Amino acid sequence: MFKRVRNAAVLLVIGAMSVLLYGGAAHADPTPTPIAIEVLTPRAAFTDGVAMQTSLKLDGHGTEVIKSSDASHVVTTKVTVQPGAQIPWHTHHGPVFVTIGQGELTYVGSDDCAGRRYPAGTAFVDPGHGHVHTAYNSGSTVTMFVATFFEVPSGDEPITIPAKGPADCKIPTS
Repeated sequence: MFKRVRNAAVLLVIGAMSVLLYGGAAHADPTPTPIAIEVLTPRAAFTDGVAMQTSLKLDGHGTEVIKSSDASHVVTTKVTVQPGAQIPWHTHHGPVFVTIGQGELTYVGSDDCAGRRYPAGTAFVDPGHGHVHTAYNSGSTVTMFVATFFEVPSGDEPITIPAKGPADCKIPTS
């Protein structure tokens, strides 16, 4: 009787291990998406009228004043970018405030093709209003940033507007 119980217990343990091993392999995480965007707050509007003016001074450039006569419509997203992945060239309706939470991101404007590197713990302003740019993960680890978009149109209109970047702008993503 003891042998039968022991054999059943051994078979049960082997069966359970097989299920665990097979189940673990069957449920392995797929290759991550190169760029993943998660909307943290849907389109929202301030209950009061909001106008905004921001001064932006990049090295080697004059001061740019970004004016938003109606900055009241906002969206906040969390973006995850895998190493070497590039966000396609685009622009936004209004300014975007970006905070790098993890990794590093290199931002490239179409006006000068200069890469500006932002590591974790830094922030920058994308002026929007037709300013065409791209960005890529220039580090060896995953980059995560939070972006708050202002002047977001209501309805289903996209918050990012695809645009063509300059042909002579070389992006070293690999």
